[in-house]
Amino acid sequence: MKITCEKNSLLKSINIVVKAVSTKTTMPILECILIDASTDEIKFTANDMELGIETKVEGTVQENGIIALEARLFSEIIRKLPDSEVTISSDSNFNTLITCEKAKFNIMGRDGEDFSCLPYVERDSCVSISQFTLKELIRQTIFSIAQNESNKMMTGELFEIDQDQLRVISLDGHRISIRKIQLKESYGEKKIIVPGKTLIEISKILSGETEDIVDIYFTENHIVFEFDQTVVVSRLIEGNYFRVDQMLSNDYNTKVTINKKELLDCIDRAMLMVKEGDRKPIILNIEDNTMELKIISQIGTMDEIIDIEMKGDNIKIAFNPKFLMDALRVIDEEKVNIYYMNPKAPCFIKDEGDSYIYLILPVNFIDVG
Repeated sequence: MKITCEKNSLLKSINIVVKAVSTKTTMPILECILIDASTDEIKFTANDMELGIETKVEGTVQENGIIALEARLFSEIIRKLPDSEVTISSDSNFNTLITCEKAKFNIMGRDGEDFSCLPYVERDSCVSISQFTLKELIRQTIFSIAQNESNKMMTGELFEIDQDQLRVISLDGHRISIRKIQLKESYGEKKIIVPGKTLIEISKILSGETEDIVDIYFTENHIVFEFDQTVVVSRLIEGNYFRVDQMLSNDYNTKVTINKKELLDCIDRAMLMVKEGDRKPIILNIEDNTMELKIISQIGTMDEIIDIEMKGDNIKIAFNPKFLMDALRVIDEEKVNIYYMNPKAPCFIKDEGDSYIYLILPVNFIDVG
């Protein structure tokens, strides 16, 4: 095999596929990037058996062939080469020569035939949305997935299609995030659970441009994302997702309308009183069109009053301040509506059309007046 590419094209493609390189495996081949130049196109592939990424590379094929190179070493070599043309060639014994200007690296590759290529997935019908929309859907929900593997279902997000609507849902046992968008076409009904890791890595690759489209294909076991010159294939999480709609309610005793930035800045200031790793609730005392926010910790105390619009009863309630901040940060509106039932029930941050809903469970607190 022999190919020639510009260093920047190589690096761009490596940075895309390296996200699917296995970091914990007993199979050395999964620590590799496959260079496939068996046709007149150059393709890079990485696959950790849960997530696989393939992307086309700009360049010239001088001799057809395939080779698998250890991803970390290959990536570092290309990264430190001059910004110039790079030639990569390998022989029948998998000796690989990488040259760029006066620099030469000779490394051992592996047989590309041993590499686990991406699984074949039927592409019957696809959902097409802009890369900007998908990137936003992920950004506005991904923070609510569980970080540990004790409940696999919570480490993924539910993609729920109902005719011309797509809902993306995540939860971690303490909060729920929901985003809903209108699709341009009707697709029937479909529910799948996509691993959070897949969505995080997809988000890093997406351009985020409104005119760039991503095609999404679903099967029983896999999801495929196709965009630009890249294909991402991921296994789905098996099982039935939680019955989230049973946890939602339109009932409330108190409705607050508040300036989002003002509330976010206030919580951010209050967090100065909390040491890292320390769990101190922020107490909200809502009455007479004001919201008093208070934090009490070993460092000291902080309280601040914000003017609000309110309907309903006075209420005193406490939350994990990080959970409030996570939700507020991803909302683009200037003002937000927050609904409360009682100090033991979750609050809901949502808009009138339910295009976003953030449910946050309260925490217990000692009322010091």
